[in-house]
Amino acid sequence: MLWVKSLHIVFIASWFAGLFYLPRIFVNLAMVPPESVAERQRLLLMARKLMRFTTFLAVPALGFGLWLWLGYGIGRGPGNGWMHAKLALVLVAIGYHHGCGVLLRRFVAGENRRNDRWFRWFNELPVLLLLGIVILVVVKPF
Repeated sequence: MLWVKSLHIVFIASWFAGLFYLPRIFVNLAMVPPESVAERQRLLLMARKLMRFTTFLAVPALGFGLWLWLGYGIGRGPGNGWMHAKLALVLVAIGYHHGCGVLLRRFVAGENRRNDRWFRWFNELPVLLLLGIVILVVVKPF
């Protein structure tokens, strides 16, 4: 079980690193002047590669988490309300990841309508998600 837990933690940290950085690329994309085609293309290439890699990292992160939950029974049974709250935050993180993909497709199509300030705020959500998830797992408040 400790191997599975270790791999879960490593892949979660890696997945969230991508979720921290991808919106930062969106901030930079939103700030690119229309005449800077090369800069825009370079940032789009970075964003597409990071999105693909981040998705690749999310799959084993979620798989190892399911293994711990369903295979080893971590968070199952009475007195484990923290797990339900954690799973809710994980679903929000998956939705955020999907939302990043939607935003990237809009940038690629030249249809972004949001400014860099919006993306700066959007960039803060994964920090709050990870903070909440870690507190729930470590403190187990309910």
